Amino acid sequence: MTPPNLAIRSLRQSILQVSRLRPAQLSHNITRQKQLLSTMESTTKMIGANRLKQAFIDNKGPSMGLWQMLPGANISRILARSGVDWVMVDCEHGNIDDAAMHEAVPAIAALGVSPIVRIPDLQGWMIKRALDSGAHGILVPLIRTVEETKQVVTAAKFPPQGRRGFGSPFAMQNFEPMPTFTEYLQQANEGTLVMVQIETKEALDAVEEIAPLVDVVFIGPFDLGNNIGHPIINGKIDPELHEAMNRILKAAEAAGKNCGIFCSGSAHAKACADMGFHMISVATDMTGLQGFMANEIATAKGVSKLGEGGSY
Repeated sequence: MTPPNLAIRSLRQSILQVSRLRPAQLSHNITRQKQLLSTMESTTKMIGANRLKQAFIDNKGPSMGLWQMLPGANISRILARSGVDWVMVDCEHGNIDDAAMHEAVPAIAALGVSPIVRIPDLQGWMIKRALDSGAHGILVPLIRTVEETKQVVTAAKFPPQGRRGFGSPFAMQNFEPMPTFTEYLQQANEGTLVMVQIETKEALDAVEEIAPLVDVVFIGPFDLGNNIGHPIINGKIDPELHEAMNRILKAAEAAGKNCGIFCSGSAHAKACADMGFHMISVATDMTGLQGFMANEIATAKGVSKLGEGGSY
């Protein structure tokens, strides 16, 4: 992927070269290129406000994030202050309803971190609600087919690329500098991220076709293991599941896209970073809090610590 700033410099040089040739006959081309340059510069501003997307562009290593399952803006802020690029607001398995999502997203964005929302299902209205809250991206679980993936992308994009409706007064405030209504309409298709989870056998079989359609293919290792007949039991990952995860990573790289993965803790996250994953969930608030508190109590009682994390 060509970094936006390099593309802008290249277009500026093209404008300069064209203007030196035959300006009278080529004025239309120059005007069109200047309009394109203005659009690209404007779009780059919104991309720059999306910390996760900018991390992908900078490509300096895996982008680390945390998973919010408990409601509350204070929890959102605690997670966002931990040094991450993004926080996943989990509306699928987490205790996060629509109102809690609308509180979490701005709390995360206000600290310069990207709020990403995992919606409960691939229904279009859920995608709209998440993006209208100002999320920098969406994650859609349990994708199965190429057609379902295309439906997700269509629901997430404004026309002509898709059919997303325009009108939320909340989305703009979660990007800094804050775009106007018009700027958000013009920039959101490029400035937000569409991610799908590869965690079914059907999606695994079609991953080479799915990956080019989205920004991120994200591995849900627990459901993926279950669906291919190799569940993760007591933390043990079978070779067949390792092979499936490697296939997904390779498909993303071949398509020039990014591959994310849900990890059960810091040790697992470090191993996935070493494998070359681009987006890594390190821990959840629920399991992290559970594990930390249990270990604190164990230390106070003078008994052995329980180890890293909670129940995953």
